[in-house]
Amino acid sequence: MSASLYYSARRTTPLTEAERTRVARVVADRHESFPCDDEESLYLYDRLDGGEVLAGSTKMPFDPGHLMPVVAHVLDSLTGLRRALPDAEWRVHLDDLDVEWDEEKGYELPGMRDPDLIAELGGL
Repeated sequence: MSASLYYSARRTTPLTEAERTRVARVVADRHESFPCDDEESLYLYDRLDGGEVLAGSTKMPFDPGHLMPVVAHVLDSLTGLRRALPDAEWRVHLDDLDVEWDEEKGYELPGMRDPDLIAELGGL
C-alpha cells in the first residue's frame, strides 16, 4: 500500500502570465534539486477541476531511507508554490492527513528534518 501527497490551489481568477512564469520557475528549480532520481517528485496535473489553478500529487517512496528527503523536498516545493500564489486557497494532504500551513516555516510534517529519524529510516 502506498501513500501520496496531494495538493491543490483554487481561486476565482486564472493564473496570469507572470504567475505562470513564477510557477514554472519554482517547478524547474525544485525538479533540478530533487534528492532521489529513482523516486516521484512534484507532479502537476495538466487537467484541472473548475476553480483549480494548480493541482498535483506525489507518490511517497517505499524505500524508508528516501521517505523523509522526498517529503521535505516536495513540501518545500509546495511552500515555494504557495508563496508564488498567495491569494489562492490551498489544500495539501498526505492521504487523509491535512498538512497545515505555517506562515514562517511553510508546509512541514513533524520530524521531517530530524537527522536521527532520517538516519534511522535510512538504516532500515
